[in-house]
Amino acid sequence: MGARTTLSGVVLLAAVSSSCMVGPNYKRPVVVEPAVYRGASEAVALKPDVASLGDQKWWEVFQDEALRGLIQSALEQNYDVRIAAARILQARALLGIARADQLPEVNASASTFNERLPESVGRPAVETSPAQISLSAAWELDFWGKFRRGTESARASLLSEEWAQRQIVSSLVSDIASAYFQLREHDLELEISRQTLASRRDSLRLTQVLADGGATSLLDVRQAEQLVFGASATIPDLEGRIEQQENFISILVGRNPEGIARGRTLIDQPQPPEVPAGLPSSLLERRPDILQAEQQLVAANAQIGVAKADFFPQISLTAIGGYQSAALSRLFTGPAGLWTVGAGALQPVFNGGRIRNNVRFAEARAEEATLFYQRTVQDAFRDVADALVGYRKSREVRIEQQQLTTAAEDATRLSNMRYRGGATSYLEVLDSETRFFDAQLALAQSQLRELQSLVQIYRSLGGGWQP
Repeated sequence: MGARTTLSGVVLLAAVSSSCMVGPNYKRPVVVEPAVYRGASEAVALKPDVASLGDQKWWEVFQDEALRGLIQSALEQNYDVRIAAARILQARALLGIARADQLPEVNASASTFNERLPESVGRPAVETSPAQISLSAAWELDFWGKFRRGTESARASLLSEEWAQRQIVSSLVSDIASAYFQLREHDLELEISRQTLASRRDSLRLTQVLADGGATSLLDVRQAEQLVFGASATIPDLEGRIEQQENFISILVGRNPEGIARGRTLIDQPQPPEVPAGLPSSLLERRPDILQAEQQLVAANAQIGVAKADFFPQISLTAIGGYQSAALSRLFTGPAGLWTVGAGALQPVFNGGRIRNNVRFAEARAEEATLFYQRTVQDAFRDVADALVGYRKSREVRIEQQQLTTAAEDATRLSNMRYRGGATSYLEVLDSETRFFDAQLALAQSQLRELQSLVQIYRSLGGGWQP
């Protein structure tokens, strides 16, 4: 009857303990969301049902096959991604440890040894072989939800690490795309420099022929040489930057420095005229760094309950059962059975304010996590706004630069015609050739900035991590 009563009490305590949890339940903090992103065009902002660019897969946004191959290799080999995966495994193991605190701890033991007691007054020598086999269990009841809050915190930490990995993936996709476009821009500048150098060498040979025939002066030859040397000086610098950029991309991909395969040229990279940003509220559910910060807040909030549970008694149950005999041969015969069942409670009385200050510490950590979350959301809205206006304005700059380059090209053509017709000096050719070369390089750089602005929009909208 006593054992049955004890068992009933244990079941009752376990049932009650599963329904009580101290500490605050998590509620998402209030954040002020703009109705539309600043910098979004009115045509796109008035269509909130249009899917955001951030919802698209990275292989849908970037159409260059060589770039896709680099991104795919990086996702498999990049060390930062692999380190983040190892951290997820650590967090998953810590979650398992936290869950184990809610369950009973059971241990089995067995022992036997030979013992001989010497002869004594009135007693002959005795030789025995005592043996014992026992099973013990100890269970600290989660009456106040301390262990469940700890599990809640560990689970949120695991989700935080998973979102941290997705943030790394999103950043990696954007970094590789931006670095690849930078490489293609260097390639374009190198192509422009080589074409310009070939053209200027032809012009120098013509000027030398004219000077040898007395139709022009040695000054014109020297000015033509300036154009040749100016173009040729850019080539080794660009070749060095190209090789360094290839090394940088190789490390991002997880390889030793090596050459990088090329795909489409810089000017052939597709890009939309308008970028759908979507609703600002959807950013809270898509952007990895926001979701990582929120899970960190969930974990910190749960730790308040862990700290508050220390104010209350710790209730534990213990049980031991098994067999014990003076001889191994009689271990399972006769009255060899043994069992013990007990319960205990430990109530903190005085600890110098340790528990109270531990609660204050947990509450302060939660407050810090709340502010960090709200700041992360605000920074995300700014990132999107900056990227949208950057893309729109870089497009406007590129259009103007195209017109400038066309005008500089035509001016160069006319100045060469005037020089060959004897209507002007070679100084005019020198000036127009220099302006045209600089305009071509500036156009390549503006095309790069436009593409990189598109990459920044995709990254700021939380795109790139989707499997």
